[in-house]
Amino acid sequence: MEGGERMAAVGGEEVKLLGGWASPYVMRPRIALNLKGVEYEFLEESFGVKSELLLKSNPVYKKIPVLIHAGKPICESMIIVQYIDEAWAAKGSAILPSDPYDRALHRFWAVYIDDKWFPSLSGILRAQTEESKAEPVEQVFAGLKLLEEAFEKCSKGKGFFGGDSIRYLDIALGCFLGWLKAIEKMTGIKFLDEGKTPLLVGWMERFCANDAVKGVMPETDKLVEFAKVLQAKFKAAPAK
Repeated sequence: MEGGERMAAVGGEEVKLLGGWASPYVMRPRIALNLKGVEYEFLEESFGVKSELLLKSNPVYKKIPVLIHAGKPICESMIIVQYIDEAWAAKGSAILPSDPYDRALHRFWAVYIDDKWFPSLSGILRAQTEESKAEPVEQVFAGLKLLEEAFEKCSKGKGFFGGDSIRYLDIALGCFLGWLKAIEKMTGIKFLDEGKTPLLVGWMERFCANDAVKGVMPETDKLVEFAKVLQAKFKAAPAK
């Protein structure tokens, strides 16, 4: 589905996704669309350049991803995931849990991942010295411990946060696994360890092997090269 190779017309309505191959946030709607079996056109945005279509479709944040369904844009990754779940409710399994409490738990942890955990992970890339890297590394480990406990509670002894299948919280965290592996390779630090987070290690293997995920999960080496470009950009940026 690279570069517009696939296009969908659901009931005559085109489905397009604006995104970039390396963005974990773009992975979220791609996985959701795959889970639902929805054909779509993937429009690759160039790194560092915002297309006219992107600026027109998301004038508030000017960011990817943007889903365009029947000419109408939907923005923000997890909002898009929920939209996909509702717009194609009759296709595939539900992405959001049906139980209100389970649904609230999934949403709570998804917000934690975006607001607390991933900023720590990206902070490792942004760190200019080994000393400044120590704190975000510690925060990533602490976050994974919390998420291990969350998995035990949400999965109810099954293979995914969503139970038997990939659901909302699986997508929210799973999209970052490619970057986690890349940062592990760059730093030599093993974040997901069977001794410390055995449940998450097993979940990671199942998630990455799923057909809805395999085709859109970026290769680790390719992400490492991209990360080096980002690090050079961070280093060159003037201090605020």
